[in-house]
Amino acid sequence: MEFWSTPVGWTLITVGQILLVTVGILISLAFLLLADRKIWAGVQLRKGPNVVGPFGLLQSFADFFKFVLKEIVVPAGSDKVVFLLAPLITFILAFIAWAVIPFAPGWVISDLNVGILYIFAISSLGVYGIIMGGWASNSKYPFLGSLRSAAQMVSYEVSIGLIIVNVILLAGSMNLTSIVTQQSGWIWNWNAFGGGLDTWPTVIVMFPMAIIFFISALAETNRPPFDLPEAESELVAGYQVEYSSTPYLLFMIGEYANIVFMCVMISLLFFGGWNPGFPIGFADAWPEWVRNLLLFGVLFVKIVFWFFMFALVKAFVPRYRYDQLMRLGWKIFLPTSLVAVVVVAAWRVFGVGA
Repeated sequence: MEFWSTPVGWTLITVGQILLVTVGILISLAFLLLADRKIWAGVQLRKGPNVVGPFGLLQSFADFFKFVLKEIVVPAGSDKVVFLLAPLITFILAFIAWAVIPFAPGWVISDLNVGILYIFAISSLGVYGIIMGGWASNSKYPFLGSLRSAAQMVSYEVSIGLIIVNVILLAGSMNLTSIVTQQSGWIWNWNAFGGGLDTWPTVIVMFPMAIIFFISALAETNRPPFDLPEAESELVAGYQVEYSSTPYLLFMIGEYANIVFMCVMISLLFFGGWNPGFPIGFADAWPEWVRNLLLFGVLFVKIVFWFFMFALVKAFVPRYRYDQLMRLGWKIFLPTSLVAVVVVAAWRVFGVGA
């Protein structure tokens, strides 16, 4: 045991945790991507991927090997270093944000007191990979797609930031573990439903904020109906049109990792995280790892549910025009979230729960 408290032991434990989380996310992405395609197919009354492996379960792995084994084509007039660096940056930034995500009590790589600020910082840097990819391609269509994507991501990051401020005001902490812990107990303790009996009137603000957070997450991750950077009708395939093989795969993995990350965030911030919505005193006598495994399962079910909602929106809702996208972000979501911050702050200062 003394070895694990030394710098070498701590490093080995941390690297092991990072590998466990990274590999777990990658395997989950393979099956969630398949689920995305199957749900879309189901809505359109077709089968979807069903050839590779039983029920098509190995389709994502076949796609992975196809991308890895294909030749990497770099445009002759491109900035080759930046061209190859862009998808790598997008991939890395999509994964390092997971360092502060608590999957169960104590199951977190780095339990930062300012975990929310860390996430803000990392998500803001995500724009650079897309801008670099579009510019380095030396083509006007990827460049236009990257500019669109940057404007879209920055616009909706503002709304997401203000919405999360409401959660911080309600919880009184920027530590994600503390935010989830405060939502333990019954379902009305979840932030989406007011955050507890002392602050229940805030449900009239917090539940709409949860819905706006979900819609903003769609826009932030370039998901339909807000997939304007990849609008085939005018931009072919957006910022990644010149990419193929492994660099394209890195962009796609980064994009889907961000989608799942948003599913995790809405679960943690608004819907109780690993808390099932009722007291689990019956599990107090269980070994800690068994109890934590149960709680992780609860969080995983919520993540899958929100990913299912992402997939349904993709199948049902027609694409917005770009001016509609910007108007929604700046003229509706931004003022609404600002008013919500004022209302929740006023309740914390003057309300019964103060």
